[in-house]
Amino acid sequence: MSTPAASKPHTRRGPFGLPLLPAHYATVVMPFFLSIIMTGVISLVSTLRSVGLAAGILSLWLGSWALSWVIAFPTLLVVLPLVRKATYGVVQMPHEGSADHSG
Repeated sequence: MSTPAASKPHTRRGPFGLPLLPAHYATVVMPFFLSIIMTGVISLVSTLRSVGLAAGILSLWLGSWALSWVIAFPTLLVVLPLVRKATYGVVQMPHEGSADHSG
């Protein structure tokens, strides 16, 4: 007797039906997406301020974006652990409770 399809566990899929990455990849995936978005926005603003809506703006912006991203992504990978540590130094984490133990 065959097992009904409904009893099979459903595995969530990522974009384009690809399997999801294991959780430990979040330390690289989050800075990857963050660096793409931030460098795209900042390089667009900077390019528009420099040359305005000139002919070839798209090409200028994409070149600027690529250079910015090549610098920003590895930088984020290096500094993000330091930023997390600094953040934990000034933010009360949920597991710490509300009691003041600073003396």
